Amino acid sequence: MFVSPAFAQAAGGAPAGSAFASFIPLILIFMIMYFLLIRPQQKKLKEHQAMVAALRRGDQVVTQGGIVGKVSKVQEDGMVEVEIAEGVKVKVVRRRSRKC
Repeated sequence: MFVSPAFAQAAGGAPAGSAFASFIPLILIFMIMYFLLIRPQQKKLKEHQAMVAALRRGDQVVTQGGIVGKVSKVQEDGMVEVEIAEGVKVKVVRRRSRKC
């Protein structure tokens, strides 16, 4: 009915090497996520920024809203003038600001 003191005692302490071994799966998961998710997204973002920075007059673009047009003027203040039809020009922000 009562538990004997020998069975109630805790087992011996775990060796020091097992603490590191328990972190190995966590480290592996982080490495897999980095190489499969984070790194490709950073590469894609860098390529997109280079493409937007290289916009020139006469380039055909598709805005984020889906409007197709031809760049008629690139302004220094981050604006691009896009001609979406003959005689119809709209100003589009070249890059989104990080302030929201």
